[in-house]
Amino acid sequence: MSLKLSQFAAKCSEVSLTSAKHILFVLSEKVENGLPYEKILQTKLTRTYGELKDLNKTPITIDIPNGGMASFVILSDKLNMFQRHALLCKAIKPLLAEQPESLTICVFGNDATREAHACAAYYVATVNAAELPNRKKENKFKPLKNISIHGFKAEHDYGYVNARVAGNALCRQLTITPPNELTPTIYREKVAALAKQHGWQYEEFDMPALKQMGAGAFYAVGQGSEPMDAAIVHLTYVSTDIKKHIALVGKGICFDTGGHNIKPAKYMQGMHEDMNGSAVTLGILLAATQQQLPIKIDCWLAIAQNHIGPLAYKQNDVVTALNGMSIEIVHTDAEGRMVLADTLTLASRQKPDVILDFATLTGSMMAALGDRMSGVISNRPELACKAVGAGAAAGERIVAFPYDEDYENDLDSDIADIKQCTLEGGADHIHAARFLGKFIENDVAWLHTDLSSANRKGGLGAVQSDTTGFGVGFGLEIIKSLLKV
Repeated sequence: MSLKLSQFAAKCSEVSLTSAKHILFVLSEKVENGLPYEKILQTKLTRTYGELKDLNKTPITIDIPNGGMASFVILSDKLNMFQRHALLCKAIKPLLAEQPESLTICVFGNDATREAHACAAYYVATVNAAELPNRKKENKFKPLKNISIHGFKAEHDYGYVNARVAGNALCRQLTITPPNELTPTIYREKVAALAKQHGWQYEEFDMPALKQMGAGAFYAVGQGSEPMDAAIVHLTYVSTDIKKHIALVGKGICFDTGGHNIKPAKYMQGMHEDMNGSAVTLGILLAATQQQLPIKIDCWLAIAQNHIGPLAYKQNDVVTALNGMSIEIVHTDAEGRMVLADTLTLASRQKPDVILDFATLTGSMMAALGDRMSGVISNRPELACKAVGAGAAAGERIVAFPYDEDYENDLDSDIADIKQCTLEGGADHIHAARFLGKFIENDVAWLHTDLSSANRKGGLGAVQSDTTGFGVGFGLEIIKSLLKV
């Protein structure tokens, strides 16, 4: 998305806004006198039995004399980043619904407040102006071409915000793409093109290579598809100044039928988005590249489909993973942990400082948290705590779950080294983490993110679309926090 940004330090006035047709006013708790369009705003508040202070919960729009629309919102200092983003999203939605070419943002308050408001409002505006896949015969999308910010002039060009928006948009664009347009073959081609465009090193391990390597956990899932086009794709970004080595691992199941333990229609709907974890890692990689962070990133994508066929793996099979562990298959719909197992082993053999994995993995995480936030589990308690803080800073809420060893007793097998899962349900999100932890070598610090908030009807936080891109902002923040150590 190409967007022109204009910044004006001058105070907003009706005279300076006469030509603006779509205006967002972001106010502080202490509202200044002489607000633009104050009389029109007060008339609307009186008509709707509201008060100015109510704008800290419910934004309001007014028609302005030039035929345009203005939206007003108050951001209290007491709000956390998620709440700020959610309120701004409400305020900006009616403006963007008209698909304007230009948007004007006016911020009020002291210097620190205006800077925070400007950055948050600019992010919410641009992330919701991104074009997403649309296969309707008449696609009426019109791009937002210009944003003008009044009341605060930054010394930067919001490049770090644009990078996060680019990462989130890429994540959502890939995730929304229909499954017939994003098979493993097509996905791998798209990733190769992205690598060429952004200067990432690219290699892939296809099914014959994985079989020869002994990556039986991944191979078991991939063998059920025709063609057998599953692969582990490895991308590398290397900064000129490396302060940390981070590995990103993403689950890329392009469609999940459940395999022999087939999903009913209700639960198979939307399973083209089961590759969201890999899209999140690509979004983080893109954003980190554009921000030129001083790191080396190895990005590992476990790209496959979970299909049914004569060769598809089944209950009671025993397969041997890349690290030599034998796995008893209990449920073929627990394919995510299978493809991640061998991918995590490959990632850990590079001995990065930290591995961050992202996956739409378990229904039990959804049962625990719903679709408003996501859960993390780590083999380092301090890393889990850091993740919660990073989520708060990004406006993507994170909850940490335990990694206690005794949960692993439920995965004891009579015939293999470990069971893939249990049939009893319960804390499957923790069982999955204990399973995955078995495939990390060299005692690498590892954080697992179970993306229960990858999709929410009506959007979440800053993002209006059902597919949220959750994890890109959080992933960026945790990398930045690791760089400070």
